[in-house]
Amino acid sequence: MQDTLLGIHSVVRWLILLFGVWAVIRAVMGVSSKSAYTAADTKAGLFFMIFLDIQFLLGIILFIVSPLIKAATSDMGAAMKNAGLRFFTVEHTLMALVALALVHIGRSKIKKSASDAKKHKTALIFFGLALILILALIPWPGREAVGRALVPSF
Repeated sequence: MQDTLLGIHSVVRWLILLFGVWAVIRAVMGVSSKSAYTAADTKAGLFFMIFLDIQFLLGIILFIVSPLIKAATSDMGAAMKNAGLRFFTVEHTLMALVALALVHIGRSKIKKSASDAKKHKTALIFFGLALILILALIPWPGREAVGRALVPSF
């Protein structure tokens, strides 16, 4: 079960990146061209948020069932000295929570913004910061002690 969940978690990462890049590109285009904030802009941010929410749910389940996390939480002092355990137990989890919060706060602020220019700027700031964090929290292949495959094997 844990391998299947991890595989799904890995696939959803690509959807998050796709919609995150889409949302940021739309925000950049909106800021630079001073265009109206359209339904496509709203959908880009919405899909970014939805897939982050799904990923968060999968991540919570993985956090509960993962033998790696169980080993780390049984001796946090030792886990903090191990780059792999520290990454997945603390760094990955904390950055994911912050990125999720940024996207939710950004969407809320966008809804409350009066002008299209302010909506695009807000989207660029919040979605851009979230996307940077997400890129940092992914266990890319070749990353020492934490690297994972780009495409999961089920």
